[in-house]
Amino acid sequence: MTQDNNSSNVEAVVSEAIASEPDASEAKPTKAKSAAPKRSQSKTTKSTRSTATKSASAEKKSTGKAKSEDGAAKPAAKTGAKAAAAGDAAAGAKKPAAKSGSSESFKAGEAIVYPAHGVGHILEIEEQVVAGHKLELYVINFEKDKMTLRVPTNKAKSVGMRKLSNAELVTSALETLSGRARVKRTMWSRRAQEYEAKINSGDLISIAEVVRDLYRSDKQPEQSYSERQLYEAALDRMAREVAAVENVDEATATERLEEVLAQASAKNAKSASSEEAA
Repeated sequence: MTQDNNSSNVEAVVSEAIASEPDASEAKPTKAKSAAPKRSQSKTTKSTRSTATKSASAEKKSTGKAKSEDGAAKPAAKTGAKAAAAGDAAAGAKKPAAKSGSSESFKAGEAIVYPAHGVGHILEIEEQVVAGHKLELYVINFEKDKMTLRVPTNKAKSVGMRKLSNAELVTSALETLSGRARVKRTMWSRRAQEYEAKINSGDLISIAEVVRDLYRSDKQPEQSYSERQLYEAALDRMAREVAAVENVDEATATERLEEVLAQASAKNAKSASSEEAA
């Protein structure tokens, strides 16, 4: 009995001693756990600082590059502006100054065409004083109309005064006469205004179109009085210029134009009849 009590007392003392000692296995993990967050926080802080440093240095580099590029671009822009200004100045220097008058365009004794009156001849170039100003004037004679016209030399081109047509343009006008008439289906009053505008334009091709459209052969219905007047005015205007270009008289030029018109009318009539038969 005594031995049993002693052994039980020994076991109780040993168990109490074991219970009073701290558990090393539990203390160590606690220290490890508490140390781990500190290390991770320090690493995070270091990485954040390094990232911020790198970004700041990158911004400085980019800013420096941008400044250098801006600095290089400004001189280039100035250089381009100077080059453009120099080019404009050179272009302006190359352009000749506009002439004040057109006295060199037409000479005394030359045949010209004035839109509202047709072919005329420059008798001379005279000077007159008007309101204290000297004016150069073309003195133009229209023999058929028995009229003399004075035109300021600096206004000649603006009023449509021109030289005689060349041989090529006369040939084109004769080809226009050979074509088919193109009569618009509008009121005669409107067509008459268009014909008058073409006659007074001074353009040889436009005048030929009026002659072609108003021509009537013997087999066609007669013209009205107003149509006949416009036709004769256009034919006379065209014949006078053709005569001056080909150096023939007006009657010969008129006969030639009427022959071209008659041949074209007969040709167009045959083609129209063949088309109807087909």
